[in-house]
Amino acid sequence: MPTLDAPTRPNDPVIRLDPADNVVVAREALPAGTTIGSEEVTTLQDVPFGHKIATRPIAKGEPVLKYATIIGFAGEDIAPGTWMHSHNVLMDGFEKDYRYGEDYRPTELLPPDERATFMGYRRADGRVGTRNVIGLFITVNCSATVARKIANYFDEDRLEDFPNVDAVVPFVHEQGCGMEMTGEPMDLLRRTLAGYIRHPNVAGAVVCSLGCERNNLQEFFEKESLAAGKMLHTVSMQGLGGTKAAIDAGKAAVREMLPLANVIERVPSSAEHILVGLQCGGSDGFSGLSANPALGKAVDILVRHGGTAILSETPELYGVEHTLTARAKTPEVGKRFIERIEWWLEYNRGRDTQMNGRVSPGNNAGGLANIIEKSLGGSKKGGSTGINAVYKYAEPVTEHGLVIMDTPGFDPVSATGQIAGGANLVCFTTGRGSCFGSYPAPTIKLATNTPMYERMTGDMDINCGTVIDGTKSLEEMGEEIFAKILAVASGQRSKSEALGVGEEEFAPWPIGVTG
Repeated sequence: MPTLDAPTRPNDPVIRLDPADNVVVAREALPAGTTIGSEEVTTLQDVPFGHKIATRPIAKGEPVLKYATIIGFAGEDIAPGTWMHSHNVLMDGFEKDYRYGEDYRPTELLPPDERATFMGYRRADGRVGTRNVIGLFITVNCSATVARKIANYFDEDRLEDFPNVDAVVPFVHEQGCGMEMTGEPMDLLRRTLAGYIRHPNVAGAVVCSLGCERNNLQEFFEKESLAAGKMLHTVSMQGLGGTKAAIDAGKAAVREMLPLANVIERVPSSAEHILVGLQCGGSDGFSGLSANPALGKAVDILVRHGGTAILSETPELYGVEHTLTARAKTPEVGKRFIERIEWWLEYNRGRDTQMNGRVSPGNNAGGLANIIEKSLGGSKKGGSTGINAVYKYAEPVTEHGLVIMDTPGFDPVSATGQIAGGANLVCFTTGRGSCFGSYPAPTIKLATNTPMYERMTGDMDINCGTVIDGTKSLEEMGEEIFAKILAVASGQRSKSEALGVGEEEFAPWPIGVTG
């Protein structure tokens, strides 16, 4: 019977994930009346590829099991061969045993001299970047045009004499005024901006302000312990006399920093300096079978080499949170995660959001019945190692190994928090075909199925659909992903970088009231 621990049999139309499961996943579209020999059932309805099929009778109210985990409850009496989806797999509450820390096992790290290396930019504080960019930042949306025009001026021709500078990038957002002046909303925005300014992939920065905004430039610098200098400049539109004067001053500041940034060259660096933000978007029924667990295998490898991976998108871990708390390093770490889950439950109470059951139309069409099934697949990006810490959005990640950062499920907002926390690379799995990119940390996109990969090769870096096709195991895919991580960290451009995708995906979490 095919499983994902080894190459599956391509001639079998379904994949079984665990002997205890009462459903299997269709490897291909199966018309009604298709006999599945490995399960001794015949499909009773047309089943789209990536969707589920019942393999034994399931009584109304009985748990539906995938990966030996509850993903919902039968909404009616189910006969073997029935197409199982959101119409008959219903969400309901059930008792969860958090087992705080009971499954935690410390990872056996490779000796330092046996760890993989990559070519990175070593910074004065000991951190290592995978890119070397100059960033244009804004305190408020009112100065967004200034930042864009400064950055756009430094095109490929003007950077030709600075081969070690990857790009001059604007990071603009819609916040900074008309918002709460104190408390978490302003703290979160400032923490995010400061995380990018200090990022190991950022060689220098210009911060553009209007002058009268609530996110006051001086207060922002004082709060985040930032100080202007050779590689950190400020530009005030009102102080300099308007838009043109601010643009001219910003251009001069970048010209001054470019030679200094260009002096920095890539040097051999241990993989322990790689921090990967784990993302999934446009998920489908294969996400939890191929790309996500394959990425989890790569995470396990990275952690053994001393590196770090950040699991996020808290609402998309809801429903399987008990499987993560059991892997927490300490009960306190596990309880910190549950505190964030409870915050999200209250935040979503009474609202039409995926945490209350409805996944996106694309997720649903791809085979995901509800948020629990989506979370089950999403959590597999974190591999099997212990969870060493839980961070709030955009907090600096200082712990090595696998950690959790509390973020929304919306990919640009989530990845922005991870990068602000120090992620110098992002791995993004997708089944429907998300065309995501990010600066200053490059994104590697992993396709869950071969048809989508072949349709969108211009955007996808790796085809994990080979696991579904039966030509590679998860372990082999994990090794391939880890090799790609090292290559991109060393300067190989990802598909999104080649397309110039990533500027618009800078999206700090707008958590507060806009007034």
